[in-house]
Amino acid sequence: MKAAVLVDNIGNDGLPGGWGLSFYIEYKDQKILLDAGQTGLFAENAEKLGLCLADVDYAVLSHAHYDHADGMPVFFAKNNKAKLYLKESCGENCYDRKEGRMKYIGIKDGMLEKYRDRIIRVPENLEISDGVWLISHSKESMKKAEEREHMYLKEENDWVPDGFAHEQSLVFETESGIVIFNSCSHGGADNIINEVSAAFPGRKIHAMIGGFHLYNKSEEYVRCFADKVRATGVEKIYTGHCTGEEGYRIMRGVLGERVHQLEAGLEIVL
Repeated sequence: MKAAVLVDNIGNDGLPGGWGLSFYIEYKDQKILLDAGQTGLFAENAEKLGLCLADVDYAVLSHAHYDHADGMPVFFAKNNKAKLYLKESCGENCYDRKEGRMKYIGIKDGMLEKYRDRIIRVPENLEISDGVWLISHSKESMKKAEEREHMYLKEENDWVPDGFAHEQSLVFETESGIVIFNSCSHGGADNIINEVSAAFPGRKIHAMIGGFHLYNKSEEYVRCFADKVRATGVEKIYTGHCTGEEGYRIMRGVLGERVHQLEAGLEIVL
């Protein structure tokens, strides 16, 4: 299988970067879009890379934040067949506290209703096709994320801590082992790897790909986190976006050459 990074914070000489994440994935005879960033940049970069979004068989939304979801209307305009798989609990109600005020960071208002005929809501683990899975994560690991990240959901007139029940991993079975994509890994990449490993007993985890939400964490936290990731036995790590430059630097220092930097245009072959 192979994956092309359509959007990441870091660009390269030919492709601009932007806050968000989007992947174009080829697996066996299938073409999959994971997330679409926050604008149409993913589509512009796909065209520059010679990738046809009209040929995508289905799309997946990793979680209900704008920097992964808001490019999807552009995708629907370019592809008239693919369904979008998202967690059943996804809503337009995600907020972050910024400078003492609540800032909306969720899916663009009205998108879920407008494209309801293109959307498949996933209640739990689901095998989309042979060897391709959507994996939900435990309430226990998400409870820790709720306490750690201090993000919120608006439910009626109340603010409730976001337990990230709207987050899911896209998982592939390959000859080299299990490959995991999770675009922000709010539940903790170490927890996610361990839970996916438990779902595929006896199979090694070959790669973990995505953002790790470390940009706002201390060096001590990141070093401890990197040690936990090492203990999972994962062979390769590709990370960027919300991992942040400093988070990446620390992880690379702890884990060495198994850690690779995501950037727009990068092709990952596994």
